[in-house]
Amino acid sequence: MYSYGEDFKKVIIIKIFDDEEYEKNEEFYLVLDEPCLLRKGSGNTEPLPNEENEELMEMGKPRLGDTTKINIHIIESYEFKDSIAIVQFLQDSISVVKFMSPCDEEDEESEEKLPSCMDYVMHFLTLFWKVMFAFIPPTDYFGGWACFTVSIIMVGLLTAVIGDLASGFGCTIGLKDSVTAISFVALGTSVPDTFASKVAAINDQYADSSIGNVTGSNAVNVFLGIGIAWTIAAIYHAANGDIFKVPPGDLALSVTVFCVEAAVVVFVMLVRRRYGGELGGPQNTKIATSVFFVMLWVIYLVLSSMRSYCYIDY
Repeated sequence: MYSYGEDFKKVIIIKIFDDEEYEKNEEFYLVLDEPCLLRKGSGNTEPLPNEENEELMEMGKPRLGDTTKINIHIIESYEFKDSIAIVQFLQDSISVVKFMSPCDEEDEESEEKLPSCMDYVMHFLTLFWKVMFAFIPPTDYFGGWACFTVSIIMVGLLTAVIGDLASGFGCTIGLKDSVTAISFVALGTSVPDTFASKVAAINDQYADSSIGNVTGSNAVNVFLGIGIAWTIAAIYHAANGDIFKVPPGDLALSVTVFCVEAAVVVFVMLVRRRYGGELGGPQNTKIATSVFFVMLWVIYLVLSSMRSYCYIDY
């Protein structure tokens, strides 16, 4: 508010609320409304009623210029960037070994509740993995390359352990290697990709990261994973004077079913894009799409397993 005799210059103080989330940048808009005259000492925000000097008051009333809206963008401070990264890294390291029940993490101001027995069990079961992944450096070091490299190594170790456990489990219950590979091994090695896509879908504004993670991981598995393995095997056999041959086995039906279902998934994505977006949307649509995709995986697994056990000739 302005008073007569004051300079027509005011500093607008905007309070930034702390939402307790780490954000590098913050962006919002400030919009100025048309000024109006008020009675002195009155809290009424309506313009003054018509009076004899209304015309003079209107002529002297301050007016907005051409610019009434401004975009305020608060960017991160490079001066304190490393300090924040170090503090965040130390806090994450401490929180790894410090036990906190899910209730404490969701609402720290609520009434204190004692952790349940399952909370203690899950904490000690995941303590090793928490400590191992706590050594991943923050993304602010070396432009994120340090975090990327160490994360790839950690995920590779985790995937190797899960893959070996799944393979051993399939061998124990007497499944064929081909069925074990497309079920337990594939499911176990895809767990990191699943959680990575989930985190990307929640935190990213668009669906590119979550869907691109799935297609990118499949491309790496097919082109890079098989390519490197076959190249090493071919070099080894050539050095020993042998010819490296891999019989197709049950691969033909699996690849055919996979390609058909992949085309169906792409069609569903295109339909969802037409009516709102690849991810999200109404609750019923999300559940229906998820169930449909899971059923496609079950169909692929059943048909491939039936071919492996000679129930289907292809």
